[in-house]
Amino acid sequence: MQKEAQVGSQKITPFLWFEKDVKGVLNFYSSVFPGTKVLSGGELDGTPSGQVQTASLKIYDVEFNFMTAGPYLPFNPTVSFIIACESKEEVDDIWGKLIGKEDGGRALMPLQAYPFAEWYGWAQDKYGVSWQIMYSSSIKSPQKVIPTIMFAGDVCGKAGEALDFYTKVFHDSKVNYVMKYDEGDKEIVDSNGVIKHAGFTIENFFMALMDSGRKSPLNFKQAISFVVSCKDQEEVDYYWNKLSNGGEEIQCGWLNDKFGFPWQVVPACLGEMLEKGNPEQVSAVTQAFMKMKKFNVSELEKAFNGAK
Repeated sequence: MQKEAQVGSQKITPFLWFEKDVKGVLNFYSSVFPGTKVLSGGELDGTPSGQVQTASLKIYDVEFNFMTAGPYLPFNPTVSFIIACESKEEVDDIWGKLIGKEDGGRALMPLQAYPFAEWYGWAQDKYGVSWQIMYSSSIKSPQKVIPTIMFAGDVCGKAGEALDFYTKVFHDSKVNYVMKYDEGDKEIVDSNGVIKHAGFTIENFFMALMDSGRKSPLNFKQAISFVVSCKDQEEVDYYWNKLSNGGEEIQCGWLNDKFGFPWQVVPACLGEMLEKGNPEQVSAVTQAFMKMKKFNVSELEKAFNGAK
């Protein structure tokens, strides 16, 4: 495991909520994905879950935020992460580490050749996080790691609407490709899904989405959300108002959009306060933001500066 001192400038960041043992989680993913870098880590007290552990790490070319805060939010396959591999051997190596017998992972789609890839498998690791490991000589991926949202349950069939919504809300955005279910898919599709797979870019960050091809009771959970890092209050207000419209405001910068998908709209200064502040400042800022839904930058700064 490598460690770096600073966090990069990625504006959209996947956020994963684990039950416990952040060190064990970091060690596991560092052993699975070569070159994983731990960027930062820390602890917060006084939250509804008590003391929580936090960490940021970089898996290949994408930064992740992790938190361990109790067994309240189980993972499910509505969010997965594609790993675009350069060879079948790389797929085999990662696959074996993800679902090794001693680790308790399992296959959701078996490792084999498919029409869309020479070598592919969908795995759920021992924590319940889903990964799509694939090699395709005909596809050049813009990122090594591609977060993928699957619209299932009550929102199956809404992936196309979501694609339009996200690319309008976020800046530096575009639709890269759209593949739809067609007549040839009738034997494998038993849902009202429309989008087989679509790639899109928001804030220069590449993602994918899809409608589930099978009827499923799965719905989005806060176990995996996406953090939107904002430079100031104006940007916080913009993303909060746009993403929460028709959805649900929660707490501490969390919201569900109109499709039920969870986001965190967070001012960049909050991370700096929690990372650089002394224990009194961190405690004061934590107590301040625990009372908020949408973050108030001036109130956070007031709490931070008042605890010097």
